Amino acid sequence: MKVNSIIVFVIAIISNTSFSQSVSTEVVEDFVPSSVNQQGKLYPQVNSERRVRASILAPQANKVQLDLGGTKYDMVKDEKGVWTGVSNPQDEGFHYYQLNIDGASVPDPGTVYFYGAGRLGSAIEIPAADQDFYALKEVPHGLVSENIYFSKLTNSFRRCFVYTPANYNTDTKTRFPVLYLQHGSFEDETGWSSQGKANLILDNLIAAKKAVPMIVVMDNGYAYKPQTNGARQESVFEEVVINEIIPMIDAKFHTIANRENRAIAGLSMGANQTMRIMMNNLDTFSHYGGFSGTSNYPSADAIDVNTFLDGKFKDANALNKKIKLFWLGLGTKEPSPFPGSVGAFRTMLEKQGIKYVYYESPETAHEWLTWRRCLNQFATKLFQ
Repeated sequence: MKVNSIIVFVIAIISNTSFSQSVSTEVVEDFVPSSVNQQGKLYPQVNSERRVRASILAPQANKVQLDLGGTKYDMVKDEKGVWTGVSNPQDEGFHYYQLNIDGASVPDPGTVYFYGAGRLGSAIEIPAADQDFYALKEVPHGLVSENIYFSKLTNSFRRCFVYTPANYNTDTKTRFPVLYLQHGSFEDETGWSSQGKANLILDNLIAAKKAVPMIVVMDNGYAYKPQTNGARQESVFEEVVINEIIPMIDAKFHTIANRENRAIAGLSMGANQTMRIMMNNLDTFSHYGGFSGTSNYPSADAIDVNTFLDGKFKDANALNKKIKLFWLGLGTKEPSPFPGSVGAFRTMLEKQGIKYVYYESPETAHEWLTWRRCLNQFATKLFQ
């Protein structure tokens, strides 16, 4: 089964197993507005038990539910037509959610909207015990710029977001290494700087001298050839990266334009894409990071190195000399197929004698806190 099909399957399982549930225990009344609410909005709220309380005015509605984490929680209407509901405790981190009003799933008008699950929608931030590494602090801050370009390969305008470190504009003589960082399935080029807080993670690491100043390029992983005569969409993302994005970045920014100072990483679908790009272009990249994913999603069965990625992993000695960092990360609560596929891939690497670094994010699943932690760990090892 292809990677996109399996990811859709996993999402479908999560969506289809939603069920109505009432909160059965007493709730601690220390709720505060979520950090990702729109300005001045009191709801949604989060309490010390990591419960979420949502509220919406819908006087004509017959049934309203809070749809969060695969569960639909019934909300209760008061005499003014305001519906309010509370969830069970949630895992720490960032989670997409929606409200279901008489069968129609809609964003919560109280939150800032994020592009995820193939749409703009609501999200909640459950404070994490280790949130300091992605917190907004009084340190020198870099710049995230929007870069629009025309792609001849897709015959369309595209854009990427580029993070430049705090000293980029003041130190015009220095050139910087570059990390190409990709989002996951049903997300886009806004994900890493919005949901992922990549810029804040890099700001904090660089200020603490735990990471070298670097440029980070975040593009859209969906890139297709122009369709003709109803032909099936054919991805050309690898070609866009190699032939259009990298030359543009090297021409426009103060980069160190060689493989030793170029890294590529991605999460989930992006891990699949970037591994293929890396292994097909070892003259372009020397560092790789795969967050919650590998270049395919097999079962836990052994990977045949003779056929896997056209035999790219057969020569361990050559790869160990060529690749400066091969890094993998996974949450301890990831759903199938990710533990099996990453586990099978690690087994293959170990049998071949290929050096790699592995990290596990404690108590997180296939979600943004896993990937924030992965980036935080990965970035400290880049370009050393």
